[in-house]
Amino acid sequence: MIFKNCSFHNHLSGKKKSSHRILIVFSFILIVLFAILMNIYYLQVVFFSKYQLLSIKNHIKLIPFAPQRGIIYDRNGIPLAINRSSYQLEISSKNPKILNETISNIRKYINITDYDLENLKKNSYTNQYFNDILIKYELNAKELAYFVTNRSLFPGINVKKCEKRYYPFGKTLSHVIGYTAKINDQDVSYLNKKAKTSNYIVTKSIGKSGIEAYYEDMLHGRIGYEEIEINGSGNQIRVINKKPPISGNDIYLTIDLKLQQYIEKIIENKGRISVIATDPQNGEILAMVSNPSFDANLFAQGISNKNYQVLLEDKDLPLYNRVTQAVYPPASTVKPYLALTALEAGMLNKHTNIFDPGWWKIPGSKKYYNDWKKPGHGYLNITKSIEESSDTFFYQIAYNMGIDYISEWMIKFGFGKGTGIDLPQEKTGKMPTREWKHNYLKKSWYQGDTIPIGIGQGYWTATPLQMNKALIILINNGIIKIPHILHSIDQTNARIFYNKPFSNNSIKCNPNYWHIVKDAMYGVANRTNGTGYQSFADAPYKIAAKSGTAQIFSLKERETYNSYTLSENLRDHKLMNAFAPYKKPCIAVTIIMENSNSNYKIGEIMRHILDFFILHKKSID
Repeated sequence: MIFKNCSFHNHLSGKKKSSHRILIVFSFILIVLFAILMNIYYLQVVFFSKYQLLSIKNHIKLIPFAPQRGIIYDRNGIPLAINRSSYQLEISSKNPKILNETISNIRKYINITDYDLENLKKNSYTNQYFNDILIKYELNAKELAYFVTNRSLFPGINVKKCEKRYYPFGKTLSHVIGYTAKINDQDVSYLNKKAKTSNYIVTKSIGKSGIEAYYEDMLHGRIGYEEIEINGSGNQIRVINKKPPISGNDIYLTIDLKLQQYIEKIIENKGRISVIATDPQNGEILAMVSNPSFDANLFAQGISNKNYQVLLEDKDLPLYNRVTQAVYPPASTVKPYLALTALEAGMLNKHTNIFDPGWWKIPGSKKYYNDWKKPGHGYLNITKSIEESSDTFFYQIAYNMGIDYISEWMIKFGFGKGTGIDLPQEKTGKMPTREWKHNYLKKSWYQGDTIPIGIGQGYWTATPLQMNKALIILINNGIIKIPHILHSIDQTNARIFYNKPFSNNSIKCNPNYWHIVKDAMYGVANRTNGTGYQSFADAPYKIAAKSGTAQIFSLKERETYNSYTLSENLRDHKLMNAFAPYKKPCIAVTIIMENSNSNYKIGEIMRHILDFFILHKKSID
């Protein structure tokens, strides 16, 4: 009996223990299920958007490819701007702490300059659009080999092959071609504004000046990409879609490299000089020289702030394109245009004579305006006044015509407005009017203001390019041709030629008047009394020319000008226009020598240029 009770008690006790274990296991299962459900809730609800995006990114990857920039050639097919392959170091993280640690680490192995650090710091905080940040622009062979063989030591660091711009002729044509440089905040802002940013995701540089900037859209091309599927480890599974990049167009310039180099050679070490040579038949620019110049490769490779400051602080302003941006009084080079205007106004004719005693004054005034030739030129007609460059003659006709008529006609010749050239940052100069003086100087126009306008001085300023365009208009009897540098564009299986040599406007004038004025310029170069006779008369072809001297300050009475005793900034500017051959011109040249001394004769430089092009260059071609 006692045995039976004991057995029943043990049975009940075992049953209770088993139920307890089941309860514990069941509770554990509930907890695990709850944790799983909570994780599912967070994954599917709370963090759904985040993990969906990560899933897509881990599944599909878009790899962009930069287009190849178009090559720039001269008119004869000589490459002036090309692309060269290089390797650069980039980092994908923009975290300042990671950046600093990474830079500190890799500086043990490569040379990172102060410029590289400045660029890195700037890009890490401001250039947020681009995926990777540039650490070093160009790796040398030793640096490249090290990073390629030790990639696992530098997570987040990428070595990328890229193409950078190279200018084979250095300083030659740097003002015309311009340069490319790294995209900065201002460029990004511009690209955003024009909705072009997506086309520059993997492009590090952009045209900053000259042809590189003006024809950026044409030269840059279109971005390409590959859309690939990858697995969880980041390995490629397959290519889903592919769009190859479209290279930029190759372009040919009107520039003749041989002529350009010859001009640069003969004016080397002769101070600040600008030269522009054009084909008057179509407005093509054959050469454009601004001396001194700079090496555009400095900017393409990444110029340091120190070196940039050196260029900025140079008193000779090498970055300045004098042909399109510098303004000067056009001086006596405008006398042919003023003579034509006076003829058309009926204020004189071919036989009109004016006596030149060496001075002129407004009737009833005591103010004297002196001629450059103190004894005067005696009696002058319109032809002789241009041949000998009489100031007195043109004081008189300026007084007769007045500023309103003069400015109206000189604007027709292109003064005071843009030329239409395909280069950025062109200055327009100043063709003064009554309204201009009232608006900008808050003063009225006086008769005395008009008189120096008659010899291209006073308030009148112009660029060398404007002076050359006016010369082309004269050569073509009033037909206006637009100066331009683009010659043709290479497109798929075709060469597209520039087709904008003419303006819709022309200057209407008696055909005989054009002949009278150009004959006088012929006399400057070929008649014994002409101011350019010594430089041009013995040429085996015929030249027409007109020189000028732009005064920086006025001489006092009985004071003699001496360039050797004056400080450089007070010396006169020397100017000259010329074209040849006279009967069928194929070249028109404008030269300006800033603050020139008497050692360098502008007529000799002009003669060398014309001889080279007409006698030597054409025979070579």
